[in-house]
Amino acid sequence: MAAKDELGRAGEQLAVQRLQDLGLVVLDRNWRCREGELDIVATDGRGTAVFCEVKTRSGTGYGDPFEAITLSKRRRLRRLAHLWLAEHRRGWVRLRFDVVGVLWRPDRAPEVTHLAEAF
Repeated sequence: MAAKDELGRAGEQLAVQRLQDLGLVVLDRNWRCREGELDIVATDGRGTAVFCEVKTRSGTGYGDPFEAITLSKRRRLRRLAHLWLAEHRRGWVRLRFDVVGVLWRPDRAPEVTHLAEAF
């Protein structure tokens, strides 16, 4: 497995831990369809479906992790969320899109930042 892939997987695990620490229940990880992938789908237990994108970087040479969430990326994530909802009918009251940014510089502890209702 490439170092980039390993970093991404480790970042997603940290994101899952952060969300669970906040009381969210993870329903799906790395859900895929032909149009793309959702990193994490969770619920707050009060009828909210939370779609969480995780961006992990080893430095800021290509920008902050949150800068990777462009307008086109947000549009694609919304489309994927609707496809997930069509497959998992549960009568959700509310939808929320969160982003977890993980900055994991070499020889340092990872910095995990959770932005609820990011878009």
